[in-house]
Amino acid sequence: MNTAELAELGQQLRVDSVRAAAAAGSGHPTSSMSAADLMAVFLTNHFRYDFDRPDHPGNDRFVLSKGHASPLLYAAYKAAGAIDDAELLTFRTRGSRLEGHPTPRRLPWVETATGSLGQGLPVGAGIALAGKNLDRVGYRVWVLCGDSELAEGSVWEAAEQASYEHLDNLTAIVDVNRLGQRGPTRHGHDLHAYARRFEAFGWHTVEVDGHDVDAIERAYGEAESTIGRPTVILARTLKGKGVASVQDREGLHGKPLPDPEEAIAELGGPRSLRVHVQEPPAARMLHAVGGGGVLELPRWDKGDEGKSGKGVATRDAFGQALVALGTARGDVVALDGEVGDSTKAELFAKEHPDRYFECYIAEQQMVATAVGLAARGWVPYATTFAAFLTRAYDFVRMASISGAGINLVGSHAGVAIGQDGPSQMGLEDLAMMRAVHGSTVLYPCDPNQTAQLVTQMAGLDGVRYLRTSRGEGPVIYGADEEFPIGGSKVLRSSDRDRLTIVAAGVTVHEALAAADALAEHDIAVRVVDLYSVKPVDRLTLRRAAEDTGCLMTVEDHHEEGGLGDAVLDAFLDGRPVPRLVRLAVRTMPGSASPTEQLHAAGIDAESIAAAGRLLVEEAVVR
Repeated sequence: MNTAELAELGQQLRVDSVRAAAAAGSGHPTSSMSAADLMAVFLTNHFRYDFDRPDHPGNDRFVLSKGHASPLLYAAYKAAGAIDDAELLTFRTRGSRLEGHPTPRRLPWVETATGSLGQGLPVGAGIALAGKNLDRVGYRVWVLCGDSELAEGSVWEAAEQASYEHLDNLTAIVDVNRLGQRGPTRHGHDLHAYARRFEAFGWHTVEVDGHDVDAIERAYGEAESTIGRPTVILARTLKGKGVASVQDREGLHGKPLPDPEEAIAELGGPRSLRVHVQEPPAARMLHAVGGGGVLELPRWDKGDEGKSGKGVATRDAFGQALVALGTARGDVVALDGEVGDSTKAELFAKEHPDRYFECYIAEQQMVATAVGLAARGWVPYATTFAAFLTRAYDFVRMASISGAGINLVGSHAGVAIGQDGPSQMGLEDLAMMRAVHGSTVLYPCDPNQTAQLVTQMAGLDGVRYLRTSRGEGPVIYGADEEFPIGGSKVLRSSDRDRLTIVAAGVTVHEALAAADALAEHDIAVRVVDLYSVKPVDRLTLRRAAEDTGCLMTVEDHHEEGGLGDAVLDAFLDGRPVPRLVRLAVRTMPGSASPTEQLHAAGIDAESIAAAGRLLVEEAVVR
């Protein structure tokens, strides 16, 4: 298209954004109107994409980080012929693919869910990383951001990583329209303020009038020709551009235009321009999809005391199992937040350095990179201390909305880490991950169990979380034991059981010791290793409740939302709830040895046995 035609397409995108929001009675048309010229030039002259083959390996990737500007995205889809006008006008209605904020669950052309601002660029950096270092295909990644979201720290985590990784296949387009939700942004139209920040991170910067289609064309060309570093195009725009009553005015964010028919007339009326988006070049993915190699997991014998003489830590088993999985499957990649020596992800780095990415102390970017890699068909395992995943929780939540298949591993969980103190103790992670839609939450107690679960995670859908422990523990399972997701293991059982102790991870060993102690008092106890915290083994728990009448959960986690609540969920179908006692970390721990920590929290063998005697005695009295 020539200059005049590009300007006309920009107007068409504005008109259709207004129409979509008017039909819905809600939406963000003014935020869409500011970026319409940026989209028009991009869609026509620079986007290489086959809408009939969204999985084409040569397709460029576009991320709408300012997800509330979805009317603009859908208007662009209409211009490209991916949707028709009738569907455009279903915007935000029940059953429509055109949601208020776009998600890949509904639309195959959407790379990642956006709407929680500050996430598009981090995920885009992950996609660009896949293209440059893994796929080795020449696609480009384009991310359209709003200026308001540049206040988010996650944007600058992405800027740092993209520069460090020399992602010259990544272009950020910032729609600097000056106005946020409640008023002006921090820097308004000061493009230099944003440029200085990006330049400090090593980006190539271009400042442009975001309504001058010729200048936009030159800026995009400059981005495509820049070698060795990412480019940011800072475009000065006006919110509500083209309609005098709303242009550059406050108080109109997130609202349809007051008089849409008048606005459409002012914009020149509806148009029906059609854009023939450039075809992507022929490309072939180079990585193995799903593997096919021989999986040889590490094996430990029952009773193996390990190098320390105290057993084997599940974090060590995780690291070794991940190496084996990566050897068998070429699509497995690992990421770490600069604690790989503790999480044991460094073992993968040594064996498969080309598929290992150090994200440093930037947990938001680590999870975002995992989401970006998953979007390109890779199977990421991202690791850090369980406590530090809380910093990235919004990214985990949005990963679920995207339907992203990512594996998260949190080590150093619970008070059992000992002297480091509460800032390092993941005591909320089970609750946090259980609350994520469609998630799987696993907590192994033994190295063979850990290795099996690490392998199974790769084949699951959604967000998968594995909790590992720092300290060594006994090997209680054989190497050929199976651990189905949603299952559990009954480690002690008899016809005389008067109590069931349900534990996971480090407390399994404490529960077994407590069961031995209670046996000396002629109290038979059933012990259940609930390694699958979500989904939970309802059948085994209900049978145990029927057989023993009393359940006790023991967890190295806060009482709220963890193992105890997972067990309780098994009895929320209307049937009688059994007697249930929950032992958990209820105080704020300090520094102490692991043994002292467990005792102080009341979750060691001695405390479990004492609580068990009391519970059984009360049951007898009643």
